[in-house]
Formats: sequence, C-alpha cells, structure tokens
Amino acid sequence: MSWRAGLWAFARDERVIMVGIGLATFSVVNTMMTVLTMIRDDNEIPPAEPKTQYITQDTEDSLELDTLTKLVEHPNFSIRDIATKILCDRVVNDQGAITYLLYGITVKSYDERLHCLRALSLITNQTFGFDGLSKLNTPKAYSALVRSLEQSLEDAELPVVTNMHWDEYFLRDTAERFCLKFLQELTGKYGANLLVKAKFVEKWLVKQKWGDTPEMRKSNFSAYKNVRNNRIVDIVTRVEQCRRGLRALERSGLVDRDNSRRRMRELPDLLMEVGDVIGEAPPTDIQLRRAREHSAEERRLRRQHREAMVLNDGTRPLAREDIIERDHGSPA
Repeated sequence: MSWRAGLWAFARDERVIMVGIGLATFSVVNTMMTVLTMIRDDNEIPPAEPKTQYITQDTEDSLELDTLTKLVEHPNFSIRDIATKILCDRVVNDQGAITYLLYGITVKSYDERLHCLRALSLITNQTFGFDGLSKLNTPKAYSALVRSLEQSLEDAELPVVTNMHWDEYFLRDTAERFCLKFLQELTGKYGANLLVKAKFVEKWLVKQKWGDTPEMRKSNFSAYKNVRNNRIVDIVTRVEQCRRGLRALERSGLVDRDNSRRRMRELPDLLMEVGDVIGEAPPTDIQLRRAREHSAEERRLRRQHREAMVLNDGTRPLAREDIIERDHGSPA
C-alpha cells in the first residue's frame, strides 16, 4: 500500500472526521464569541455618574419659609437636620429675632419663657461653622438672662443649698437650668465681666437660702463652693476671677472682707478695674521657677519624690496603705 492510499484511508476514518468537525465547530463558536464581545465593548454606553451638588448660600436664601417648614417636617432625618440648621442660621443672623427671644425669656409667663429659652438653645447649637453663642455675649443678653433667673425665683420654692450631702442643682426648674447653662458657657469663654455688670450676684445669687445670719451665709456659701461641682459653682468661680465680681460678693455678704481683699491683691496688676478674667502668670515668673529646677540636686530630689510602689492583689479597692513611697532620706 502506497502512502497515498494510507493517507486516504486515514482521512476516511469516522473518528478523524468527528474530531475535525468538533474542532471546526469550536473554532467557529469561539471566533463568533470573540467578535460579539468586541462589538459589545465598542457599543457599550457607560452609566452617567451622578454629579455632586452642594447647597450654596444662594440656594439656602432662595428657600421660602413654607418650603423650609415642610422640610423640617420631612420623615427623613438628614433632610430635617439640614432644614433645621438653615433655619437656625437665618435666626442667628437676624438681630430682630434674637431681640424677640431675649425679650421672651424675661416675661412673667413661664411657658413663653421656657419656649424662648429652648429656641435660644437650639439656634446657638445648630449653626454651620459659626459660633452662635457669640450673639449672646452682649450686655443686653446678660441682662435678659439675669432677669429670667429673677423670674425663676417665683416659679418654685427655692431649693436647699445648705445640705452638703447632695447636690440640689438637678432639682432646680428647667428654665433656671437653661439660664445657668447659657451663663456657664458664656463666662467660660468670655469671662464674667458682663455678668457682674448685669448684677447677677445682687439679683439672683444672694437670694438663695444661704442662711439667716451673716456668718452662716458666708460659711454655707464657702462650703457650697468647696463641695459642689455644678454650673453654679463654675459661674461663681469665674465671678471671683475679676475684681468687680469680688466686690459684688463682698457687698452682698457672701465672702469676708479680708478674704475678698486678699484675693484682689493676688490678681495680676494689669487687671485693675476692667474686671477681666485672671490670665496666666507672667512669663518672667515661669522662667524664674524653672531656673530653680535646673540644678542636678533639684532634679534628683523631684525624681526621688515621685518614686512609689503600689501593692494590691485586686481583691479590694485601692487604698492609701497600698502605696509605698520611697524614703526621702535614703540616698539616690
């Protein structure tokens, strides 16, 4: 048999024919899939990315009051929050609205006072990049807050301030605590000068039940400052950090004259009559104190005094007897 006959016989074999048909089919299908994929990729339309839209000041100003009212009542929390902030921004920049609210906290009607106090609290805390509290740092605002405290004296019976075993602050009326919250934040940031000028000591602080005799009033007032840790104590601390405040406390009979005069002498000379808050000590004093610590002996003693060991197995609370300090007389 010649090689031609053998080749012809191999080509006529059914198995070879089936393999050839399979390979041809696979090639055609693969080619069609590749071509279709290329056509699909060339004609694909990518989805348009949403453009980020920011609420500009012009957009906020164009919103009508009715629209903002509907947005404030929207079920979505984020929309309500944004609408509330926009409203607060408008109010805090409207001097007429601030004046109306300040007048509202001084009226005799308890409900109106509380409503205006809540509104002031909202607009001072819900502003975009703006310190809403600065709008209340005016003599008119301090006078209004003190007047509101005066009105609160008639809303309920005065709490007991002479019991040193419990804090009466959280038993005070809500409107009174709102005013004290504002005054604490204002004096903590801007000092108590304007507050003292508004006669906070004479109109509200001195009217608390400190005692029947001058000695009892001074004693209870001093104990209250030392024991309590509330907003009233924070405000009184700021009042005591200006000369005008110390004079007001002295005239009201809440502090001793000698104690008041000594505190005045301790104030920096630069404060004089302006009633500013006590600042940091002059840089020269700091430098002098540090110069005394530069010696090696001073550093050794300070390091030795800080050395201690605590022995406690965790079965009982940590007590003073668990701390063993190094004998200060031992050599380094």
